[in-house]
Amino acid sequence: MGITSRALMILAAGLLVLSYLSMFFNPASAWFMTLLGLIFVPVWLLNAFLLVWAILRKSKAALIPLLAIIPSLFIVGRYYQFQHKKDVDGDLALGNTAKIVSYNVGRFRMSSKRNKTADPSECMDSVVKFLSDEDPDIVCLQEVQYPSAEQLKKYFSSRFPGYDIEYFVFTTDYGCYGNVTLSKTPVINKGKIDFDGTSNIAIYSDYEIQGKKFRVYNCHLQSYNISVSRLANVLTRLISGDSSGGDVLKDTEQKMKSSIVRRPRQVEAVLSDIENSPYEAIVTGDFNDTPMSYTYYRLRRGRRDSFVEAGKGFGATYTLLRPFVRIDYILFPGKYPIVSHEVEKVYYSDHFPVIATVSIDNPQQQ
Repeated sequence: MGITSRALMILAAGLLVLSYLSMFFNPASAWFMTLLGLIFVPVWLLNAFLLVWAILRKSKAALIPLLAIIPSLFIVGRYYQFQHKKDVDGDLALGNTAKIVSYNVGRFRMSSKRNKTADPSECMDSVVKFLSDEDPDIVCLQEVQYPSAEQLKKYFSSRFPGYDIEYFVFTTDYGCYGNVTLSKTPVINKGKIDFDGTSNIAIYSDYEIQGKKFRVYNCHLQSYNISVSRLANVLTRLISGDSSGGDVLKDTEQKMKSSIVRRPRQVEAVLSDIENSPYEAIVTGDFNDTPMSYTYYRLRRGRRDSFVEAGKGFGATYTLLRPFVRIDYILFPGKYPIVSHEVEKVYYSDHFPVIATVSIDNPQQQ
């Protein structure tokens, strides 16, 4: 095997190792490390290809991608679960459980046929029907847009009779925009966590079930503000030699950097509130970050990821880059057993809804 091939293997292995390390670096001080976490899947696939290629050539250089891939055995479960880890005990499943849905509804801009120009009211009705059929105990919605806050409350009150409705929205030229939490269980306390300089927000609601109190956070963390079409446009201009390509690329880089740096501050704000909460915390929402990120690493500490505990297959939640991108999560307190996890493949948004059930009255000893 030639020097060029070995150099490629070393480069690919090095990128994969840096991808592992990216989750431990605060992007506020090293924003580019987040990009290394984003390319984990393609870099892993490249190393796997190089490993097979080297083995077929009976080259000792196969050791390079092999050593790089070994740590991923402890991480791959964040992206793919081969099977449910354990069968749910019958008594546990029939016990006092809470079914929670987290769903970024994408401003109700898509229909079941993935038509991005669909009538928002049509899309809203589809989402409501889906949620009603699921019959969840708690629903956490992000990117909810409606003509006004008053109309929003009236709409959800009529569609979800018997549910408490808590929300915080920003008023814009296009109506109101924000997060909504619906619950069968009455709310005993509520609040919000503002993120400076952005319309992203986290809201929380406190509940009591059978004497056990807990807090549910409904988070929408900073997005990259970069669409797939914009990235394709940048790439096309650069390849074609368009002189404006460099300026567009620089502007895109600045937008990504700004978003990446904001997100860890938002994470720390949520964690600070959790530390001051008198109750156990369930953290849900659109984190806009993959499992190989500082965001996920920080928010998951001390909590269980419903997909890792009870999911099956790919856990992807972003429709446009399926099956590899998972950015929506439900994280439970470590002592609460997770009964089930599902990602429903419905196309009313550019996100899939995440549905998880947890046992509230069967805490496990740590």
